[in-house]
Amino acid sequence: MSNILTRLRLRRTKPANDAEEAATRMPRTRFGAWLGRPMTSFHLIIAVTALLVTLGLTMVLSASGVHSYDEDGSPWAIFAKQVLWTMVGLVAFYIALRMPVNLMRSLSFSAFAVTVVMLVLVLIPGIGHEANGSRGWFVIAGFSMQPSELAKIAFAVWGAHLLAARRMEHASLREMLIPLVPAAVIALALIVAQPDLGQTVSLGIILLGLLWYAGLPLRVFLSSMVAVMISAAILAVSAGYRSDRVQSWLNPGADAQGSGYQARQARFALANGGVFGDGLGQSTAKWNYLPNAHNDFIFAIIGEELGFVGAVALLCLFGLFAYTGMRIARRSADPFLRLLTATATLWVLGQAFINVGYVVGLLPITGLQLPLISAGGTSTATTLLIIGIMTNAARHEPEAVAALRAGREDRMNRLLRLPLPEPYVPTRTEALRDRLRTRPAAPPAKATRKPDRKAAPAKKRKPHPADRQVRQSGHHGGRTGTGRRARAMEGQR
Repeated sequence: MSNILTRLRLRRTKPANDAEEAATRMPRTRFGAWLGRPMTSFHLIIAVTALLVTLGLTMVLSASGVHSYDEDGSPWAIFAKQVLWTMVGLVAFYIALRMPVNLMRSLSFSAFAVTVVMLVLVLIPGIGHEANGSRGWFVIAGFSMQPSELAKIAFAVWGAHLLAARRMEHASLREMLIPLVPAAVIALALIVAQPDLGQTVSLGIILLGLLWYAGLPLRVFLSSMVAVMISAAILAVSAGYRSDRVQSWLNPGADAQGSGYQARQARFALANGGVFGDGLGQSTAKWNYLPNAHNDFIFAIIGEELGFVGAVALLCLFGLFAYTGMRIARRSADPFLRLLTATATLWVLGQAFINVGYVVGLLPITGLQLPLISAGGTSTATTLLIIGIMTNAARHEPEAVAALRAGREDRMNRLLRLPLPEPYVPTRTEALRDRLRTRPAAPPAKATRKPDRKAAPAKKRKPHPADRQVRQSGHHGGRTGTGRRARAMEGQR
């Protein structure tokens, strides 16, 4: 009876037919098939970027209205500038998306040299504009531009080009580090002279990413990381307001109404939001209770208005961005695009981690903005530019190049009127290395078993004088040497 009930229970839980069983597996199969499509990385990076830009503009409008009205008499002033810089960034995104990879590599050093000149010019009084204790902006017709943001992108592109080229040439460690590290030191020194702690840390992340993903020795990476950390620590305690920020981070209750006021109000805003938030536009912290609510501390406004759910959703978007960037880097055949995409992903994700870290109180305040979310014209435009380069790399994946050049062009490429990507042509060194990798392996040699001593054949014995006499006489008695030797001796008798 129990066996009959067990069979009936199994029949009830088992699908009725093969179609029903296939339907239960359909979502996994479809999702796996979609991830395996040639243009999935391209679509993913565009979708994540569009969501981040839309959320960023919405939160800038919500967080900046009160401050904008107090400063300019209009609640739309900061939002209008952010929209304008976003349009500039989208144009830069489209240019980077269409730019050939060889042209990008050839212009990388010139672009970095121009940004270094701009970093020098911004330090000259009368040319550079000083704000918040840092002389790091050009102000033209009311619009500010930060050259250090451009320097980061130019250094990332030139550094990836340099390391990829030297890596393919099997250059020595000295030849790979001498052009790169001195250039990074020059750029870091000019940014420290402004001074700007946030941009110093951001450029240090790019340098460490280039060294790590280029596969340089661990001691080089660790020594560079220690140097960046020491520089950031010296810069953090060199000025009064930065030292006060570090002290307020170490002891939040020491100066709650002074240097620790901003961090304290940010945590109050996050706590006030709860799980589901107070609703979009219903924040109280932006009513001049939280300084820079639309800029460095916009994550606190997100937590207050959208709650814990909205904050986690934003972090999940950055997590999806990290997955997409590393997917592009892993699937790229060009070493330059692979290194640049991985470094850019680490840069954007590291900047987001630092911003969220000091908003929630885990890190000291550094002034780094939340990419694509915070109000900041140059930061938004340059982030869209580097994401455009990553999207260009997604189109140059081998599967994507084969699909597009075979005529299987998708709707997004037709809408953007993008040219066909050029397939990657490996250098002679790469071709030789790939040929050695794909060469069929030689059949394994048969293992020879060492013979035992007992079964080993006897060594060749030195002939005895008696044996020579036997051979000369032509008499060969037995097979053993003893018999031959005995007959020889009889012959002598």
